Amino acid sequence: MKRRLAILGISLLAIAASIVVFSAPASAAVGLHISGRNIVEANGQTFVMRGINHPHVWYTNQTKSFADVKALGANTVRVVLGSGKRWGPSTDVANVISLCRQQRLICVLEVHDTTGYGEDAAAATLDEAVNYWISQKSALVGQESYVVINIGNEPIGNTNAGQWTSATTAAIQKMRSNGFEHLIMIDGPNWGQDWQYVMRDNAQTVLNADSLHNTVLSIHMYDVFSTPASITDYLNRFQAAGWPLVIGEFGWQRSSGNVDHETVLAESVSRGLGYLGWSWSGNTDPYLDMATGFDPAQLTTWGQRIFNGANGIKATAKEATVYGGGPTTPPTTPPTTPPTTPPTTPPTTPPTSTPPPTGQGCTATYTVAGQWPGGFQGTVRVTAGGAAVNGWTVSWTFPNGQSVTQAWNATITGTSSVTARNVSYNGRLGAGAWTEFGFLGSWTGTNGIPAVSCTAS
Repeated sequence: MKRRLAILGISLLAIAASIVVFSAPASAAVGLHISGRNIVEANGQTFVMRGINHPHVWYTNQTKSFADVKALGANTVRVVLGSGKRWGPSTDVANVISLCRQQRLICVLEVHDTTGYGEDAAAATLDEAVNYWISQKSALVGQESYVVINIGNEPIGNTNAGQWTSATTAAIQKMRSNGFEHLIMIDGPNWGQDWQYVMRDNAQTVLNADSLHNTVLSIHMYDVFSTPASITDYLNRFQAAGWPLVIGEFGWQRSSGNVDHETVLAESVSRGLGYLGWSWSGNTDPYLDMATGFDPAQLTTWGQRIFNGANGIKATAKEATVYGGGPTTPPTTPPTTPPTTPPTTPPTTPPTSTPPPTGQGCTATYTVAGQWPGGFQGTVRVTAGGAAVNGWTVSWTFPNGQSVTQAWNATITGTSSVTARNVSYNGRLGAGAWTEFGFLGSWTGTNGIPAVSCTAS
């Protein structure tokens, strides 16, 4: 989870050095392993991760989440564990692996205690994380076709990021000397975002440290990667060098300063890179939740986007061949309506507007997607009537003094008396089609549902 979603005052460095193309040696590992730039299974079939992060160590009772994300199309889940230094210790590794295998998911296991080491005084070292993996070895050996070991989450902060190279090579070597043959995943420094390019410039040293040549590098993309240029330049350099890479975490763009998730998704698909979005539910930053309260029936705007949108999980995921392969969504439960058709089941919060008109026009449905003391997240669905619309305007007045603090997918004016207008990419709706926008707001006392109106143009 992001402890540093924004890094102020950072400008991306200009790079003059050329990159020598790297031809990866053949992996000597069993199960999931590296071949060139790709992750492949034991049978040599390329496997591309399409999945999400699940904060298991903080919500150990949410075991149904594994089935829920599988039903939504994921082929991989990255599971947050604790070594006991800050969280946990997670002693249920065997059960977590069993949950993954029951749902035909590849399981990426990560120790979260290392997050921001060097800058966060409470963080664990990578060496301490390796000691945790050694303590759990009996649950891991024999699972190489199903499990990836992500040694430590975001293992170095912004203080002395250069220590990442030696700490990482030592951790890999200690894992191998203790008999682990799994595919190893390595996160970058700078809270995973590698904005000082330590991982990028020392990737070859780290890959060479693995006697089994079975390591994949992982970049986390948040506010450092807010433009297409910053994303494509970083990915180009790894591709040109022939280094294996996945996007182990990324969020979505709630404002222009956040990660450009559309480019992340499109570039991942075009390059055959795996991606794992942060995260299923339970965040203290509500815009990062894909599901409200771990409920798959209450997907947020982010959840709808990553699971059901273009280049998203449902459209691009294929199940690992060790489980049988093919699309990850069971063929017996296809969607009953096209993605652009509004659901026939009403949301849990009753709509405040009338059904869509038969002629040109639109309606709006207001839902509280999540609520916490003093703040909440709202979602508004705009639905066209019986004819296409070229634009829309939604208005409401809060009944209890609430106010909007920020919004996405709409241009909003006013705070308590609110007018929301479409942006360039979501104004045109076909007959019966819908789009959604979201916002964060503040409240005290009561958070009542306002009446909303929609005007089409």
